[in-house]
Amino acid sequence: MRISRRVFTAAAAAVVLMPLSACGSGGDDGGSTDASGKVEGDITFQTWNLRANFKPYFEGVISDFEKKYPGTHVKWIDQPAEGYADKISADAAGGTLPDVVNVSPDLVAPLAKAGLALDLDKSAAKYKSEYLPGAWASHEIPGMTGTYAFPWYLNTGPLFYNKSLFEQAGLDPDQPPKTYDELFAQALQLAKKTDGKVATLANVPTVEDFGRYGVELMNKAGTAFAFNDAKGIELLTKYKELYDAKALDSQALTATPESSGKKFLTGAVAMNPGSALDLDNFKKQAPSLYKNIGITDQITSTGHVNMYVMGVMVNSKTKHTPASVAFAHYVTDAQQQMSFAKKVAIFPSTAGSLDDPYFTKEDGTDETRVRIAAAKSLKNAVNYTPVLFSEQMKTALRNEVAKALQGKESPKTALDNAVKQCDTLLQQEG
Repeated sequence: MRISRRVFTAAAAAVVLMPLSACGSGGDDGGSTDASGKVEGDITFQTWNLRANFKPYFEGVISDFEKKYPGTHVKWIDQPAEGYADKISADAAGGTLPDVVNVSPDLVAPLAKAGLALDLDKSAAKYKSEYLPGAWASHEIPGMTGTYAFPWYLNTGPLFYNKSLFEQAGLDPDQPPKTYDELFAQALQLAKKTDGKVATLANVPTVEDFGRYGVELMNKAGTAFAFNDAKGIELLTKYKELYDAKALDSQALTATPESSGKKFLTGAVAMNPGSALDLDNFKKQAPSLYKNIGITDQITSTGHVNMYVMGVMVNSKTKHTPASVAFAHYVTDAQQQMSFAKKVAIFPSTAGSLDDPYFTKEDGTDETRVRIAAAKSLKNAVNYTPVLFSEQMKTALRNEVAKALQGKESPKTALDNAVKQCDTLLQQEG
């Protein structure tokens, strides 16, 4: 799980990794799906770039587990951030996949399809109620029955906005937009009042934005994409209006989270997504922005914000199913997750944990305010990015969105083309 500051705001870079290419179905060799036997044996646990910052934490978790279950031994291996998906793919193909593996939903999908991920709905159903429903569901695979990883930690973030820019445009700095209609209206007003010098947004819409807008992203069977429906076209048409009015930054087509963050820092953009970690950055690098910072919820038409989620998968071929399932559950139980959440700016996926005073009690600091707001929104958050939506698909959507914004294609044609390309890629990867 690469701890990376942006996409996952203090946690994962799952969304920037290439998908695995494992296909086919698993053979009959190897382990059992029965997790009810005695917890014993030697197992291997693989994490994603965590040793450098969290070695004492994980050594403690492993030691406690081995004391709880005498006769077990956990070998911990940690893989570097770069090439993690390729490493899993190679291990899957070579039959050397560890017993318990730190994954993200997009990494689970090909492993589940290849018969290498244990179905926890069958083998560990008794633990399901311990987790937030949206988190447990995040490792389901469209077109398959079952859940293929324990949810681990979550993240989300608010929208930051520059109160002084809102005020200069005649907008109420204490009434930021709550709906997409309000967002689009205020963005157009801000662009008009500043003669196009200040944009409200710095990024083009991603599949996650279509999800938050209420677009049906895939068919229920998981065999085709559907974000070219009327609602999808409506959202892209609105973004085209913003782009033409300079309410969407002119460099949005090539923007990265880092470049968008810089635009927000310098006052060229009025709103930007972020996390509690950003506040310290504002304080140091842009004191005037920090003085005027507004914090509001993600805009959504569904009532559910987006969550990023990490998971812990059990290899279906493990020779020690009871021990592997017990350890994967132990790492992700409420006590361990709460402890981990206090070491890094992430959130537990266990039911009830977000009611802890750490996530509910104000202490007057902005950091705590952001943490409390994020924790509250996570209780019913969903992972909008489809687990089958690969890096190539993200690129295809981005390229077609760019053509629509530039006026080279209509929003409908652009989304039709994007869906067609993504469906082709989906068939190739299946």
